[in-house]
Amino acid sequence: MVKVGANVERYYATAQMVVAVERVTLQPLRTDFSPVGFARRLEFEMRIEWTPGEDGGPGAATLRRHLTKVHGRAPRANDKLGCSDPRSLSPDPLGMLLPHRSGDFVFTLVRMGQVGRRAAMMVDYRSITKGEIRSSWHDDCVSVELPGRSSGRLWIDPETGGVLRMDEHLVGKFDISVPFENQRKGVAARLTVERADTSTRYEEVTFLNPKETLMMPLEVDTIQMIRGAGSGMRIHRVLTGFRRFATEGLLRGN
Repeated sequence: MVKVGANVERYYATAQMVVAVERVTLQPLRTDFSPVGFARRLEFEMRIEWTPGEDGGPGAATLRRHLTKVHGRAPRANDKLGCSDPRSLSPDPLGMLLPHRSGDFVFTLVRMGQVGRRAAMMVDYRSITKGEIRSSWHDDCVSVELPGRSSGRLWIDPETGGVLRMDEHLVGKFDISVPFENQRKGVAARLTVERADTSTRYEEVTFLNPKETLMMPLEVDTIQMIRGAGSGMRIHRVLTGFRRFATEGLLRGN
């Protein structure tokens, strides 16, 4: 995992110069995971921001988004942010593999496998540090933090240490108390977070001038289910149109 951590650091140092188009489809689900109602479609300009640590300390990687389309049109002033819409700032999932986070997880080699036609080491991980469960409300939207309550599997290129695929899921179910003012709006007194599964697929993207190949996220699929909230959500993200800042203020295509 030392090799993987070093690969992630190099990736962030370079990927912060890359901008991509992120197309997001949000499909509400019934409690049996069947679709209900119409899907919401958004488009963002997305980039990774990497802040190296000072004096060799830990760095931080963040996804920054700028909304460019809602259902295929330019955003309007009255377009409201949906409860499950991607945030303008969010942590990048590969950040857990940075060297300073290695003590937070246990990694177990499972076996050799494949991602597409590429050989890959399958490595399971689980958290060994658990933080405080937090929930915050804004109108009818609830945001839940469950630090250390997830586990997952990595598919790793044995030669480069690059991550080819990353799956993560909750370990158990977790109850959340609902403030009285939100109960009055028809929300149950207690919600149960039953599922939060995410699968991310990475593929090589080649950039020119200078020529360079990076393993970039191409597709992310998430399923969320909170019992008592009325429905769940499937969030499908596809990234395309990768382009790189070759110099300040200049974008070049791949």
